[in-house]
Amino acid sequence: MTAGPRRRPGRPVGEITRGTTGHNRLRRCDRWTAAVYRPLLVAADRPLVVDLGYGASHVTTSELFRRLRRVRPDVEVVGLEIDPARVAAARPHERPGLTFARGGFELPVDRPPVIVRAFNVLRQYGESEAWAAWDLLRSRLAPGGVIVEGTCSEIGHRACWVALDARGPRTVTLAARLAGFDRPSALAERLPKTLIHRNVPGERVHAFLRDFDHAWQVCAPYGAYGARPRWTAAVELLAGSWPVAAVPPLGGRRRWRLGEVTLPWSALAPAGPPARARDATA
Repeated sequence: MTAGPRRRPGRPVGEITRGTTGHNRLRRCDRWTAAVYRPLLVAADRPLVVDLGYGASHVTTSELFRRLRRVRPDVEVVGLEIDPARVAAARPHERPGLTFARGGFELPVDRPPVIVRAFNVLRQYGESEAWAAWDLLRSRLAPGGVIVEGTCSEIGHRACWVALDARGPRTVTLAARLAGFDRPSALAERLPKTLIHRNVPGERVHAFLRDFDHAWQVCAPYGAYGARPRWTAAVELLAGSWPVAAVPPLGGRRRWRLGEVTLPWSALAPAGPPARARDATA
C-alpha cells in the first residue's frame, strides 16, 4: 500500500507548508476553474468549495470566493490550514459564505465539497505520498465533485495543475504569463509532484515538453506579432500530434490565447508506478 500523508490521532492529516502566497497568485487557476466547472457549480445543491492549504494569508481564498460567486452567488468557500495561527489570522476576514478552519487532507467540513483546490501543498511530499493524498481527497468529494491540484511560481506567472474526480486524474493544464516567456519546457519546474520527477527521457511528459519546445521554435516567426500569437500557433501545431483540448470549455483558441494548454491525463501519465522512497522536495 502506498504511504500517505502523516496521520496523528486528533490532528489534521498532513504537514504545515511554507505558507508563501500573495495577491493574484492563483488567478490563472481560478479563471480556468470558474470557466470549466461553471456547470458543476450552477447545478449543485448548496455548493461547497474547499481551498486546502491556503498559506500564511487569507488572500487567495478570498479571491477564489469572489471569483466563484460571480458564477454561483450562493457558493460557500472554506479555507483549511493545519497551522492554527494561520487560521486565527484569517478569521477576521470571514464573511457570509466564506469561513476559515483548521484541517488537512481529511477535509473536516460539514458536507462533501464539489470542488477542492489544493495549490502548492504537495511539493514537500514524495511522489507516492502525493498519490495517496489524491486518493484521500477523492474519497471526500461530493458526487460529481473535482479536485484541482497543482503548483505555481512565487507570483503566479507559471502554473500547472491536474483535475481529478472520483475516477482519478482526468486532465493536465499548463498556464503561463507570456510576457517574457522563454520556452514551454520552462514550465517543467511547476509540474505537480506526480509528474515533476517524470520529466526524463522515456516518460510522456518529457516527450510532450520536447515537442512543445519544437513547436515553439517552428512558430518563432509569429513572435513578430507578440508572444500570444506565437503561443497560439505553437499549441495549434502541437495539436496535430498530441490530444490537446481544442474545444471549449477546456480548449480552443480563446483559452490558448490566455496562455493555457490542457490535455487528457492519459497523454502525460507516468509510465510506471510511483517511487516508494520519499522524494527530495522539488
